[in-house]
Amino acid sequence: MSTSILPGERPDRLEEECAVFGVFAPGEDVARMTCFGLQALQHRGQESAGIAVGDGETIMVSKDLGLVTQVFDEASLAALTGFVAVGHARYSTSGAAASWEAAQPHISAIDETLIALAHNGTLVNTNSLRARLIDEGVQLRAGTDSEVAAKAIGDITKKTHHLREGIRFAMEHLKGAYAMVLASPDCLYAFRDPNGIRPLCMGKLPDDRGWVVSSETCGLDIVGAEYVRDVNPGEIVRFSKDGVTSEQGVPAGRRASCIFEYVYFARPDSVMDGQSVYQARRNMGRILAREAPADADLVLGVPDSGIPSAMGFAFESGIPYADGIVKNRYVGRTFIQPTQAMRQLGIRLKLNPLPSVISGKRLIVIDDSIVRGNTSKKLIEMLRQAGATEVHMRIVSPEVLWPCFYGIDTDTRDQLIAANMTNEEMCEWMGADSLAFISLPGLRESLPDVRDPGFCEACFSGDYPVEIPPSTAKKSFMTKADFAAEYARESEKAEKTQVTL
Repeated sequence: MSTSILPGERPDRLEEECAVFGVFAPGEDVARMTCFGLQALQHRGQESAGIAVGDGETIMVSKDLGLVTQVFDEASLAALTGFVAVGHARYSTSGAAASWEAAQPHISAIDETLIALAHNGTLVNTNSLRARLIDEGVQLRAGTDSEVAAKAIGDITKKTHHLREGIRFAMEHLKGAYAMVLASPDCLYAFRDPNGIRPLCMGKLPDDRGWVVSSETCGLDIVGAEYVRDVNPGEIVRFSKDGVTSEQGVPAGRRASCIFEYVYFARPDSVMDGQSVYQARRNMGRILAREAPADADLVLGVPDSGIPSAMGFAFESGIPYADGIVKNRYVGRTFIQPTQAMRQLGIRLKLNPLPSVISGKRLIVIDDSIVRGNTSKKLIEMLRQAGATEVHMRIVSPEVLWPCFYGIDTDTRDQLIAANMTNEEMCEWMGADSLAFISLPGLRESLPDVRDPGFCEACFSGDYPVEIPPSTAKKSFMTKADFAAEYARESEKAEKTQVTL
């Protein structure tokens, strides 16, 4: 879902975990460049931000809770001098919640040398490695899988005396999704999981001034770097004063780029694997108009990610597009909670409909996804209060039926509305006149320019490219009906035991 109406309630949308950014540019203000890059990637994480800079001898790090512009100012950036930098903007999905310890980059010591790691994604098998590190006396403070990766790289590097061996060890043993940038005092490394689940691209500064690595191309654009290529699945790229070198850290596996990057996560001005995100969203709307037409007066998009798709739907259907929903762009994450009375009044902190546009009209409303359904329900209520006579919801992703374990904030299946209700039940519960989702083949069709097709679609299909540990899957895969059945079985078992006694 593109936005939550009330702060403090559980987000009714898929949330990306993090943004990573790296610079190797002798003679440049790499801390400032990294700060700008993180601002361009702020949509990927708003809980904390951090920058680490290497000057050839040591690593300095500055990080804190908050948005990039809240964490960094002129004084803090001026203190970060050097020629190699990595940065991170965080949204927590696994391990520790928002805290200074969980903020990245994570620092690891190799004897007297420090390294700094920034990670986008989620690992699914860190428990055994965490236990091993603790047994060896390594201190872990953050409780995150990213910290485990940083400490593991440092620990193995200390034993082998080769940083790339430490990185290779991590890539061989860590399972899940990771796009990582790592700074030593004099080098920048970028590496990606063998399935390429989370995005990572690299670009070159003009006049051979240096190199930039970013989660999205919009991060390259803001610092004037020209996109060169994506970091390949399983690849390790090293940037140093000796130039750029590349090697295959682990063999590439089944290609499984997160398809939701195109639906919602990525900025519309980014290009991913050759595909314009904006054009992909336009295509989604056009295909959905063919798959699920409706008779209406206006097409509306839920800001921001639903707007390009709404324009595509309007173009294909011939129904006029209108800006009928206004988004307050100055309300981000907040710790100030509305009172219950304000909740009951339906306070509109983020989205507000325009009655002058909506009143008396039959609407087709385009949104990117429905996760728990609460925001869609409230949005439909607001549109009807603004005078809409009909509300037809059209969603440019298939039904979210399965949780994600690779860096997206989705809950267990019992929290996913589409896993527990039929389409008709969802439509009735939300109060829409009709509800339809794009098909999975239709979503794939909307991405014709992707150079190396192969997507992770697990949240729609349940087909996970990296195996999920059984202990995690057992609880996460249960629907409300499954929980009810298990409760009934346990109750019956307890009753029989009591009778026997």
